[in-house]
Amino acid sequence: MKPGFRSVSIGATFSALLSVSISPYAADDPANRQVFFGEQHLHTSWSFDAYIFGNTKSTPAQAYEYAKGKPLKHALGYEMKISQPLDWLGVTDHSEYVGVIQVANTPGSDLSKTELGKKLVVHSPADIQRIYLLLGRTMIDNKPFPELVAPKLASSVWDKNNAAADAANEPGKFTAFNAYEWTSTPNNANLHRNVYFKDGKKLPKMPFSSFDSQAPEDLWAWMDKQRAEGVELLAISHNADVSDGLMFPMEVNFKGRPIDKAWAEARMRNEPLTEIKQIKGQSETHPLLSPNDEFADYEVFSYLLGDPPGKFPKIPGSYVRDGLKTGIAMQGTRGYNPYKTGVVGGSDSHNGAAPYRQDNFFGGHAKADGGLKERMRGHLFAGLDTRLINPAGLTAIWAEENTRASLFEGMKRKETFATSGTRLKLRFFGGWDFDKNAVDGREWVKGAYAKGVPMGGDLTAAESGKAPTFIVWAVKDPTSGNLDRVQIVKGWSKDGQAFEKVYDVVWAGDRSPDALTGKVPAIGSTVNIMEASYKNSIGKTELKTVWTDPDFDPALDAFYYARVLEIPTPRWTTIQAKELGITPPTNVPATVQERAWSSPIWYTPTSEFRQKAKAGGMRIADLKQQGGKMLTDAELKTLVVGKSTWLKNLVTGSIFRIVWEKNGQRTFWNINPADPIPQHFGFASKDSYLGLPTRYEIKDNQIVEDFGNGPMAWTAFKSGDKTLLSRSDEFGFANYEIIETPKHLIDLDSVKRK
Repeated sequence: MKPGFRSVSIGATFSALLSVSISPYAADDPANRQVFFGEQHLHTSWSFDAYIFGNTKSTPAQAYEYAKGKPLKHALGYEMKISQPLDWLGVTDHSEYVGVIQVANTPGSDLSKTELGKKLVVHSPADIQRIYLLLGRTMIDNKPFPELVAPKLASSVWDKNNAAADAANEPGKFTAFNAYEWTSTPNNANLHRNVYFKDGKKLPKMPFSSFDSQAPEDLWAWMDKQRAEGVELLAISHNADVSDGLMFPMEVNFKGRPIDKAWAEARMRNEPLTEIKQIKGQSETHPLLSPNDEFADYEVFSYLLGDPPGKFPKIPGSYVRDGLKTGIAMQGTRGYNPYKTGVVGGSDSHNGAAPYRQDNFFGGHAKADGGLKERMRGHLFAGLDTRLINPAGLTAIWAEENTRASLFEGMKRKETFATSGTRLKLRFFGGWDFDKNAVDGREWVKGAYAKGVPMGGDLTAAESGKAPTFIVWAVKDPTSGNLDRVQIVKGWSKDGQAFEKVYDVVWAGDRSPDALTGKVPAIGSTVNIMEASYKNSIGKTELKTVWTDPDFDPALDAFYYARVLEIPTPRWTTIQAKELGITPPTNVPATVQERAWSSPIWYTPTSEFRQKAKAGGMRIADLKQQGGKMLTDAELKTLVVGKSTWLKNLVTGSIFRIVWEKNGQRTFWNINPADPIPQHFGFASKDSYLGLPTRYEIKDNQIVEDFGNGPMAWTAFKSGDKTLLSRSDEFGFANYEIIETPKHLIDLDSVKRK
C-alpha cells in the first residue's frame, strides 16, 4: 500500500471485519477501469403501490428488457423507449406486500376469495387512494395483515424476481442485479434502503422487510448475519430529502439510543452509498443549508408529510452534504464517522421503466402522472404537484468489467458518481504528489491511481502537512449540453462546527472569478424558451484541471467532492409546454443545468496534527468541571429577551449579532458575509446580511428556535466574567461568547431594522 494512503473498502483490516471475499479483478490495473451507467432504484407492478397507480402489467423481466433498449407499453397504452440502453439494472420492488395486489386481482387465486382479498381489487380510479391508504397505513404503523405477509406468498414472488434477474444477466454485456427495497416509513418519514446482492447463487430465502423491523439498525444486523453465512450484500440509502431529518441523525439513532462508534461502524459496514438524485428531487443540499451555493436551488422537492397533516419534512439531517459535514464533525469530536458515504443516482420510477432525459419524460407513477395534459396541468397526486417531479438520475460505476462481481466491488469501494440523467463522464482523484501536468498525456489515469486515491477513497496526512491536490476530469454527454464548469465542494470541521465552501476550479469561456467572492459568473444561456430549444455554441466538451486546496489546515477533518454542471438547456416542462402550445409553467424553472456529483474523498488528520490545532471553543464537560454555571430560564430571559446580543465565534473569530424580539422572533445578522459560516445558521440569501427570522422560546434552561422545520437549542453558561453559549448541533462545545458591542460597529446598534 502506498505511504500516505489507506483504502477503506478493500484494506486488509476492513476486509477481515466484513468477511469480504476479494474481487477476482483486484489484481488488475485499476487504470483499465471503465464507466458503466445503470439504474439502482426501479419498481414494477409487483410493488403494491405501482399496481395501485395503474401499472398492472410490467414485470421485472420486462424492466430488464426495457433497460436493454426494448420498448415497453406504458399503463396508458403508449410506448416507452429508453434513449440509450443501460449497462446494468437492479429491480428494487418493495419487499412489503410484494406481489399481493396482482394475486388479489387474479381471478380464482386463494387470496381473491378472501374478504381482505376482495378489498384489494381495483375496479376504478377511486380504488387507488382507498387501497393505498389501507396498505400504506399498515406499513407506517408496522402492523401488516398477516395473510399478506405469509412466507408462502412472499417467497414465491422473491424467487420469481431472482429468476428474472438471472435470466436477464449477461456477463460482460449487461448486468442484472438481485435486489429489493426495504421500505421503512415511520410517521411518513422515508428511511428506505435498496439492498443489493453480489452473487445470484448466494441469496437469503426471504428478504428482510420493514415488517420485520422499521429500524435501520436491525436491517444492518440482518445483513451482518447474511454476510457471516457467505451472502455478500450492501445497502443504498434512499433519497434523503423526505426522511424528516432521520437519514443523517446527529445524536440518537432510530431506537433512541446515543449514536456511538459501534453504530457508525455498522452503518458504514453495510451502507456505503446514498441516493443523491431521483424523480422526486435531489438531496445534495438545500438553499437553507447552503445559502452561499448559487446552485443549491436545483430540483428541491417539497412534500407534505401526514403526521401532523401539512407538516413539511425537517431539513437538517435530510441532505447528503449536511450528512457529510455532520460525519466529519463527529470524526473530529468523537473519533468516528457514520456518514462516509458515496453517491449514486436513480429513478424510484413505478412504471417498470424510467425517463432519464428532459426530452423523453413520461412521469414515474403510471396513470397518476403518465398523461401529458394531466401532468402539465399540475394536479396533485398523493400530495405531489406533478410538474415538480423530474427525470431520473443515473449511477455510474468505475469497474474492470460489466459483471455483478466487478460492479459490486466498485459500489463497495464507492468509486461511483451520480448524474441527473445525462451520460457525462467524471473522474476525481486526490493525492499529495500531483503536479500541474498530472491530467495530461495518455497515461495520466495510471499515474493518478499510482500517486493518489479515486473518488470514494481516503487521504491520510502527508508528513509535511502540505495541502492535498486533486485531479478532476469531465467529458460531456455527446447527446446533451456542453459543460459550463467543474466545482469542488469542500467541507471541514473544527470543535464541533462544520463548514463548507464551493470552489470553481475549471470552466468554459473567457470568464474571470469575482474579485470579492471568487465565484465565476454565469455562463449565459442559449435557450429559446418558447421554442424549447438551445444551441451548443457556448461551453466546452471537456474540462480538466489539477487543483490544490488554498485553505487547507492539516489539523482539521475534511471532505471534497466534484460537481460538474452543463450549460442551461430546456426543462421537460418547457419542452412539453411547446408540444401543447401553451406557456411554460411559472412554478418551476424554464431551464435546467444537468449535472454530476462524484463520491467524496476524505482527509483525516493524524493525532499529531490534531494536537497542533489552535484552541477554539471549550468542551461543555470541561466548562462544567471548571465551575461554569448553566443559566436558568429566568436568567436567560433577562439575558436576551428584547435585547440585541453581540456574539463572537471562538472557532472562527467572526462577530455577529442576534436580535431577540419580545414577540418571540429571532433575527441573525452576520457582519461579514465572507466569514466561514457553521452549518444550520440559515441566511435569507447569499447576498443578505440580515438572517432568516425565526421563532424562539425559552424553556428547560435553553433557548429553543426553529431551523429547517426542526428545533435547534442554545444553552448558556456563566464562567467567571464570561457568558458562553453552546448550540445543540455542535457536539458538546461552547463555541460562542457574548461580547460588548465592538467599538467600530457601535453605530450599527442604532440602525433601524427593516
